[in-house]
Amino acid sequence: MEMISAKVHHEAAVTAQGLTKFFGDRAVVKGIDLSVPRGMIYGILGPNGAGKTTTIRMLLGIIEPDRGSRTVLGHARPRDGGDHIGYLPEERGLYPGMKAVDAIAFMGALRGLPRAEGKARAAVLLREAGLGHAIDQRIRRLSKGMAQFVQLLGAIVHQPELIVLDEPFSGLDPVNQERLEALIVRERDRGATVLFSTHVMAHAERLCDRLAIIAGGQRRFEGTVDEARATLPMRALYTPRTNGPGLAALLPAGHEAVGAAYRFTLPPEGIEPLIQTLLAQGHGIAGLSLDRPGLHDAFVRIVNQANAEVQA
Repeated sequence: MEMISAKVHHEAAVTAQGLTKFFGDRAVVKGIDLSVPRGMIYGILGPNGAGKTTTIRMLLGIIEPDRGSRTVLGHARPRDGGDHIGYLPEERGLYPGMKAVDAIAFMGALRGLPRAEGKARAAVLLREAGLGHAIDQRIRRLSKGMAQFVQLLGAIVHQPELIVLDEPFSGLDPVNQERLEALIVRERDRGATVLFSTHVMAHAERLCDRLAIIAGGQRRFEGTVDEARATLPMRALYTPRTNGPGLAALLPAGHEAVGAAYRFTLPPEGIEPLIQTLLAQGHGIAGLSLDRPGLHDAFVRIVNQANAEVQA
């Protein structure tokens, strides 16, 4: 597989400044800024209706922003770099009478890949994805998930520098979701930049080197998964050795009982003063674990905060 020449990560494959789009009188995207480093997996996360698809379409030049600017692979006009971009749109669609291998080769040809080379690459991609049995099957005979995967392979067969996937996991069963995750990582390791949108946090948490969270048409967060999780305080699960009178009064407000244990959010001063108090009062420690809330929790908090601001 051809490797893309190495580029330092601080160089941006995609940038956007103040992207804004109105549909009628309603602003769907409201001044979004983005910077997608080369060679990374970058997620655009947001609830349904947040403006993810509209943002992606503006980035790719499919629709024009009403305000703002963007560059893609160094081009101020995104379509000028089209042969180096692979795109899986939210709306799926292939010619039902085409064989899988021919459909992939056809999509590559639209990006300048010679048909014979595209067909050879398509066969390899299908086998690597565990779909070798479908090489000569017509699209109409494939399951919906398999047809979607064929379209995905058509978006990468020309080995693009930038791969843009709009809700790529939608409609895939768990096996094909796992195949897609492996494919995304492999393309990143080849040197491609992968930009994908999703509202499913599990995929983003496993895959993203960096991510942006969009809610209400605005960017509400940008950073790594760990930085997103760090927007929430850590949680503790404490099991006392002696669950005597007065223990509950010593624990932070909002704690909850979980069997013989207690779960609570760490106070601002940390866990150490609380441990000292629990030991001094004779409750002891039979078990104690600390964990940072997941990306799902951070996402929900960020989106709810955005919704509250809109309603205020």
